[in-house]
Amino acid sequence: MSATAAASGLDEDRVYARVTRRLIPFLFLCYVAAYLDRVNVSFAKLTMAVDLQFSDTVYGFGAGVFFFGYFLFEVPSNLLMHRIGARLTLARIMILWGLISAAMMFVSTPTQFYVMRFFLGAAEAGFFPGVVLYLTYWYPAARRGRAQALFVTAVAIAGVVGNPVSGWIMGSTHGTHGLAGWQWLFLLEGLPSVALGLFALYWLDDRVEDARWLSPAERALIAANIAADGAHKTATSALAGLRDRRVWLLSAIYFFLVSGLYGINFWLPTIIKGLGVTDLEQIGLVSAIPWLAAVCCMTLVGRSADRRGERRFHIVVPAVLGAVGLAASVPLAGHPVLAVAALALGTCGLLSALPLCWSLATAFLGGAAAASGIALINSFGNLSGFVAPYVVGFIKEQSGSTDHGVYALALSLVIGAALVLWRVPPALVNR
Repeated sequence: MSATAAASGLDEDRVYARVTRRLIPFLFLCYVAAYLDRVNVSFAKLTMAVDLQFSDTVYGFGAGVFFFGYFLFEVPSNLLMHRIGARLTLARIMILWGLISAAMMFVSTPTQFYVMRFFLGAAEAGFFPGVVLYLTYWYPAARRGRAQALFVTAVAIAGVVGNPVSGWIMGSTHGTHGLAGWQWLFLLEGLPSVALGLFALYWLDDRVEDARWLSPAERALIAANIAADGAHKTATSALAGLRDRRVWLLSAIYFFLVSGLYGINFWLPTIIKGLGVTDLEQIGLVSAIPWLAAVCCMTLVGRSADRRGERRFHIVVPAVLGAVGLAASVPLAGHPVLAVAALALGTCGLLSALPLCWSLATAFLGGAAAASGIALINSFGNLSGFVAPYVVGFIKEQSGSTDHGVYALALSLVIGAALVLWRVPPALVNR
């Protein structure tokens, strides 16, 4: 319990539980919607590629070009949020990406596919780093690991819910009103983002002092904890965040770890299909298994990291286990149950490591430096969202199999873990 909590007589755990109940479920829903709109192209590909005669290389490039738009607009979006607040910024992002995602139903050529994916990335730029920044306004470092893990479990939930729903939409709507199943998929999964964006204008508060759902004493407690947490931060200006060598190191770490995530995101349905599952709805159900396992692991690892005040090995160990799971899924391809179990281990590992990477960045960045530094790490890291799907697609086209592409994803996780272990000092993250 902090001195402020003791002096005010407040139960600090109860106050932060109230903050979590208010913020995390809504942000979680927004990220589920965002992630579905970003990766539902992996399901659309199962029939879209045939209908439009797209090669695996065309698909891989289109899936990845999203991240060029994402990269270009990430830092400006986060700096704008630091100035005008989360409410307007997140609402604008969600409404735009929902509309563009729904408009993907009209794509008919590779060029249109590339352009729409680019604009979808530009529209979504700033959402994830914006939420990471937003959480630093509410949670001190000692409580942020669990909050970030709960938020990022949306990635796994998007897989648990999104894969079966995507399979069902494509299987049950094909031909309705003359539209293909993949066209209905883009439309029906894009519109909820627009609704959430409109609701954000009502639900979110830009700062703690604006939160009328908290008492004055509760607002003062949170503000005091955030002020104490920020006292040790060394980088506070936007330019300092961009110049800090630690930011560039974390960008490299995030790039290698996220490579595994996007490789799985964009190719998991195809990998499952390669195991002998051919029905679209069954592919959706089987594809949900790795994500469901990851939900439990992410929460447990985040809680353990906060309880022990340790971050480095809570990143390294899951990342290595994730690499082992991905690599093991290849020789086990002849045994579908074991292969899916290996993919589940891989997904658990890589998703458990990712949220805690942000504990590294927010440990030393404050103010405008947090806005620019977090955005830079996320934008460079997410360039792997272009590289990984494209590399897997190219390898598959050359070899006729995703096997070597999966090995490449596993290697990427090992490199990310090695950088954390050998280049990140314990003092930076163990708090």
